[in-house]
Amino acid sequence: MRWLVAGASGMLGTDLLEVLRQRGDEVVATDRDTLDITDVAAAREAVAGVDVVVNCAAWTAVDPAEDHEPEAFTVNAVGPHVLATACTGAGARLVQISTDYVFEGGASTPYAEDAPMAPRSAYGRTKAAGEWAVRAAGPDHLVVRTAWLYGAAGRCFPRTIARAGAERGALQVVDDQVGQPTWTRDLATLVVRLVDADAPGGTYHGTSGGSTSWYGFAREVVAAAGLDPEIVSPSRSVALDRAAPRPAYSVLGHDALRAVGVEPIGDWAERWRVAASDVLA
Repeated sequence: MRWLVAGASGMLGTDLLEVLRQRGDEVVATDRDTLDITDVAAAREAVAGVDVVVNCAAWTAVDPAEDHEPEAFTVNAVGPHVLATACTGAGARLVQISTDYVFEGGASTPYAEDAPMAPRSAYGRTKAAGEWAVRAAGPDHLVVRTAWLYGAAGRCFPRTIARAGAERGALQVVDDQVGQPTWTRDLATLVVRLVDADAPGGTYHGTSGGSTSWYGFAREVVAAAGLDPEIVSPSRSVALDRAAPRPAYSVLGHDALRAVGVEPIGDWAERWRVAASDVLA
C-alpha cells in the first residue's frame, strides 16, 4: 500500500511515518515546504498513484487563530477541501485528522460521532469547516477526531509539565477541563487499523478511553518523571485569561469504531504508563 502523509514533520506525522515504515509500506512524507495543500495542481500531482492520504497538516495555534481566522481557515478548511477533491479524482482515500474543538464542550457524557458540532473558537470553526469540506468531496473519506495529543516528536503537555516541575518545584494546573490524553503513537496505529479494516467512510473518534482533568494528567506526568505528585495543585481556567475558549468537556465516544470492528485505544492512564519513558526521554 502506498501512503502520503501531509504534515509529516509534526508530532503525529512523525509517529505515523514510523508505524507505516515498520510495516514495510511505501510512504511519501510531505510538509509545508514540499507540499502546499491549498495548491490544486500540486495536490493532484502529489496524490497520483497513492492509495491513502493522511492529512496531519493543520493550523493548531488556538489562541492566535482568534486574530487570524482567515489564515487558519485556509490551512484547516481550504487545504482539506483541495486534498479531498484531489483524492476523489485519483481514487485515493483521505484520512482527515480533526479535533474535539468542533464541539461546544458543555456536555457531561461522551460526545457521539454524530453529535451536533458547535465550535466556540476560531480554531474549532475552521476545523469543523474542514470536516464538512472533506465529507462533501467524497463518501469514502474518513474524518478522525482526536484530542489532548502528546508524543515524543514535538512540544506537548507532558514534557512541558515535567520540565516545569523539575525547575519550579510547584505547579498549578487547571482541574475544570476534562478530556482524554492520547499518545500520537496510539493514534497513528488506530488510523492504520481503520484503513486496514476498510472502514466505511465517515467520522470516528481517535482518543484514549476513560477521562481525566489536566490536573489529574499532570500528577501522573510528574510521578512518571520521578517527582512528587503533591507539587501539583489545582487551579481554574479563568485564571489563564486565554484569547480562545477551551472546551470544558472533551470526552469523545467510540461507538463508531466498535461498530466497524475496530478496537478503540485503551484507557488513557494505562497508555500513559506505556508511553511515558518514550515521551519524557
